Amino acid sequence: MNPLPREYSEEAAAAQLAIKREQVAQMLRPFGAPEPEVHPSPPIHFRQRAEFRVWHEGAHTHYLMFGGKDSQEPLRLTQFPTASKRINALMQELAVELANTPALKQRLWQVEFLDTLAGESLITLVYHRKLDAEWQGLATATASRLGTGIVGRSRGQRLVVGRDWVTERLAVNGISLEYRQPEGSFTQPNATVNSAMLAWAQRACAGDPGRDLLELYCGIGNFTVAVAGGFRRVLATEIGAGAIAAARFNLEANKIQNTFVARLSSAEAASAMARERPFRRLRDFDLDDFRPDVLLVDPPRAGMDPDTRALAAGFDRIVYVSCNPITLCRDIQSLGQDYRVLQTALFDQFPYTHHMECAVVLDKSAGDPLA
Repeated sequence: MNPLPREYSEEAAAAQLAIKREQVAQMLRPFGAPEPEVHPSPPIHFRQRAEFRVWHEGAHTHYLMFGGKDSQEPLRLTQFPTASKRINALMQELAVELANTPALKQRLWQVEFLDTLAGESLITLVYHRKLDAEWQGLATATASRLGTGIVGRSRGQRLVVGRDWVTERLAVNGISLEYRQPEGSFTQPNATVNSAMLAWAQRACAGDPGRDLLELYCGIGNFTVAVAGGFRRVLATEIGAGAIAAARFNLEANKIQNTFVARLSSAEAASAMARERPFRRLRDFDLDDFRPDVLLVDPPRAGMDPDTRALAAGFDRIVYVSCNPITLCRDIQSLGQDYRVLQTALFDQFPYTHHMECAVVLDKSAGDPLA
């Protein structure tokens, strides 16, 4: 076996992860946080999602990414070692299909790949032209040869060949969890590290099974499916209709019956919990019998908004997963002096980049509050 390129080696990944660990630890030390529990990634073939711009040169189609010191500098790729083996194979196979089918690559400008550890994959082709019956026929033949679903997108159009979702199966603390991942919905890109995140979240949320949980930003139910079994009742909220549908499917697929998923923004959830006004989307959920003392949040990079921070301050325990430690620290600071940071964790979702995925457990009843 040939050694890995220097930039994609176990040594390079470990060295950068050590730097990230110290950065996260330094940012959280002012809050009296313990040293972070670190979860590394495999050094290569760890991404189950990848997207590329495409460049056509004669009969050939090239995949492009933008990186380096100048973010607008195109990098021409023939392989992508951080992506899964299946995505790398599909990159080559699709390039051959496009070379042999000029009408399929006409005005194609972006390609997105979605893969799973369970062996299912999906390709999205994005165009600057209207897609017609000829495209549908060519895409159907290509999907059959590649053994994958294909979604074609153009302005105002979305055509599906086969199906527009994949099924993922993740092992979490010895249990296999099943997830439907729709095209266009956010999914964690690093499935191996995601399994570690879910196992950590189960432990972080563990306690009295008679408790109730409020989860904000639940997405397709990534954390919901993993942690719901440890609670009496769960209310999970999300704003995307596609993600809501997937979350409900995933709960049913995993035989979880104690969870209600509502289409609410985090600010609307705060308003509902404060009984400021009724929401029709909660008419089938008994808020009067819901007494959450644990809050689980996985917000976008901007962190929690002021209304959500105000809601969070009423909880005894907060399990906070963050893709941006800067806004995480801002939100911890805003919660005031009542909380102690019991646990911290760093998950290396994105080796070879500066991005850091981390998580903390905040608790009001754990003794000394934040200094």
